[in-house]
Amino acid sequence: MLASYAVRVEDSRGRRYPEPSHPYRNPFQRDRDRVIHARAFRRLENKTQVFTRRYSDHFRTRLTHTMEVAQISRTIAATLNLNVDLVETLALVHDIGHPPFGHAGERTLDLLMRQHGEFFDHNLQALRTVEDFELRYADFRGLNLTFEVREGIIKHSHDYKEVEHPELAEYLLDQRPPLEAQLIDLTDEIAYSTADLDDGFEAGLLRLPQIRQRVRVFEKYYVEAEAKYPDAPDKLKFNEALKRVLNRFVTDLIENTRQRAQQAAIRSLDELRSFSERLASFSAEVEQERAEAKSFLFEALYNCKPLEPEKRKAEKVLTEVFEHLLAHPEALPPSYRAKAEKESLPRVVCDYIAGMTDHYVEDLRKKLTAGKTR
Repeated sequence: MLASYAVRVEDSRGRRYPEPSHPYRNPFQRDRDRVIHARAFRRLENKTQVFTRRYSDHFRTRLTHTMEVAQISRTIAATLNLNVDLVETLALVHDIGHPPFGHAGERTLDLLMRQHGEFFDHNLQALRTVEDFELRYADFRGLNLTFEVREGIIKHSHDYKEVEHPELAEYLLDQRPPLEAQLIDLTDEIAYSTADLDDGFEAGLLRLPQIRQRVRVFEKYYVEAEAKYPDAPDKLKFNEALKRVLNRFVTDLIENTRQRAQQAAIRSLDELRSFSERLASFSAEVEQERAEAKSFLFEALYNCKPLEPEKRKAEKVLTEVFEHLLAHPEALPPSYRAKAEKESLPRVVCDYIAGMTDHYVEDLRKKLTAGKTR
């Protein structure tokens, strides 16, 4: 039984281009499958999350991170009696607009675009990807996803204003997104906060004493793991502690969101959409713990000196490719040259680069700088 304020697939606003119903998959399940089979989704396998393969080939990529977000999201949605199919689809598509080289690549593309009076936003890029760039069907461009999935792509982590983004007016910008969409930004936080502690420790960039001192919720559970498994290797005690941190964050998100919905007396999706604020959230105590872990990761991992070479490389590669293609648009593939006749050249170049994997953009840079074009 779905909660009274959950999204019901039979109430979906439908697709931009109407299609016959499928005999054994509902519309959100079809959307999930379309995302999984998309080229942009497959490319996430070779897009950096935090670490390049210089450290290891078993650290998280954008794809494995996405799968972890989907797993956490399904668990929470099922417990809250939300629409699991919709939540899973939103989790799987939430990072599809990210460019190569992780956050360093995103920052670089945004800076490059701002030099031309534009900007880069990975949520809006994800919408462009599923609406326009994926070419799989003879009847329409894009994946023709349902309204609820497209709305969740742009609203799961940010509230856009219609006055600033009139092109998004159809997505009810004056209303809150459903809980299914609200959850995704928080499950994303849970997934990368715990996973980056794990990968950072495995890479040797984060030390156990350092983590224990700076992340108090981790220390609490590490003490418990030491008492229960005194003879276990440090790595296994680390794993036990981190598992408990993840479980605490997930459990708190479930319980606090449910409590807030009850206190607000939300009885329908319309009431949830018109509520004064988002209802999905951590408790104040766990939010403080999450923020402390995130602050530690920024200071000790994301901005650490050993990762600076990768960031500088990302900036150099993307900048050189962007500037070369602006100066030589004939080097763009035919489909992008055609788009440049209708859209600004910087936007078309940005779109082309954003869809690339780390390996592809590096190879393209070498070819372009060698005087070769594709």
